[in-house]
Amino acid sequence: MVITQPLAETRTLLKNISWQTFKAILADMGNERNSRFAYDRGIVEIMTPLMPHENSNRLIEGFIIVLCEEFSLEVKSIGSLTLTRDDLEKGGEPDSSYYIQNEFLIRDKENIDLAHDPPPDLVLEVDYSRPKINKLSLYASMAIPEFWKYNGTVLQIYSLSGNEYIEVEFSPTFVPVSVKDIPRFIQESKKIGQLAAKSAFRTWVRQQISAAQPPVL
Repeated sequence: MVITQPLAETRTLLKNISWQTFKAILADMGNERNSRFAYDRGIVEIMTPLMPHENSNRLIEGFIIVLCEEFSLEVKSIGSLTLTRDDLEKGGEPDSSYYIQNEFLIRDKENIDLAHDPPPDLVLEVDYSRPKINKLSLYASMAIPEFWKYNGTVLQIYSLSGNEYIEVEFSPTFVPVSVKDIPRFIQESKKIGQLAAKSAFRTWVRQQISAAQPPVL
């Protein structure tokens, strides 16, 4: 039996596009759009999310917020904010982005400029289909410390080491919780509902944290 993934997004590729043209496209399209753009070495990828994609994105965001709450970490969620680096001529719009460790540096900012501000501490990409642009290379070049990638089945966690990502077992931000187990709560939400799955996830996170604490003598 062949198992096929649901159609979760569409992708359009434009080639031989200059950086200036890409910036002009972003300006013309504005912020009131559903599609997300990425640019690297003359290639523009336009990804338009469909329901399975957005549902997974929103669920994982909810779980990340729960993790921050349970770890007593402040967080600023900036969604699919356009991240551009003129010096590198690279740009991307992750499905979700978060300032956690550096939240205090951008807490009161309405606009982020990567020429002066730190990049997000964590970005998430939901990719049911294969991206045309290598997001590992793209976000590593922007020095984003942590990258999560979900393909509809598996959640992979990458940590920046030098100039490239290495896949790791535990999120550096949320040790000792095995966030790779998040997909089972996504599947559970289809049976019991999103709020119930979020509550179950919170209970599970607390158990993971408690189990990792040294015994009281």
